[in-house]
Amino acid sequence: MAVKINTDLGISPSIYDYCLQNWLREDEVLQSLRQQAEKMPEGRMQVLPLQGQFLAFLVKLTNAKRILEIGTYTGYSSLVMAKALSDDGKIITCDKNPEWTKMAKTYWQRAGVDEKIDLRLAPALETLQDLFDAGKQFDFIFIDADKKNYDAYYELSLKLLELGGLLLIDNVLWAGKVADPDHQDTSTLEIRKLNHKIYNDPRVTISLVPIGDGLTLIQRR
Repeated sequence: MAVKINTDLGISPSIYDYCLQNWLREDEVLQSLRQQAEKMPEGRMQVLPLQGQFLAFLVKLTNAKRILEIGTYTGYSSLVMAKALSDDGKIITCDKNPEWTKMAKTYWQRAGVDEKIDLRLAPALETLQDLFDAGKQFDFIFIDADKKNYDAYYELSLKLLELGGLLLIDNVLWAGKVADPDHQDTSTLEIRKLNHKIYNDPRVTISLVPIGDGLTLIQRR
């Protein structure tokens, strides 16, 4: 199975390949989108297929109906979650890159789930504030966007998340840089700061899943 391997968490290629062969269920449309996105210069921004499958599993497990996604890229995570949604479910996904999201829309249509996905092409903070001002609430939120705004995304997401809802934040281990004090770049500092904040936040219950580049699961109390 030809999959671009991300070994940020130290998983060997042989074990990763074993996981793909024994756990990954990925249809032709998802596989085609993933393989096309992997060829792009920003290909590492895409969630890994096993992580996508985990998102879909959580959507089904929680019976989520109203999903908010912050960071669309080429739409793999939107697609895999939309496929897991019931017919009355809806995803609002936020991005500001028309080129990437044009590809996303092509594959959403190809999979027949485009009616479930509402793309908001604007700076995500503006979209989140508009949703909050409109009184919208969500039972499932996934953050995977620019790291400099992670704290702002977190705070607005908690306001938009219904009580007991599930919030997921990607890239919380940041290829191990968060654990290395020598890394002082802006993105690393922002993720490190948010990880510490969430750990001490009495508003939420938390868990870490070491999949992909690290995924924090948060339930609003």
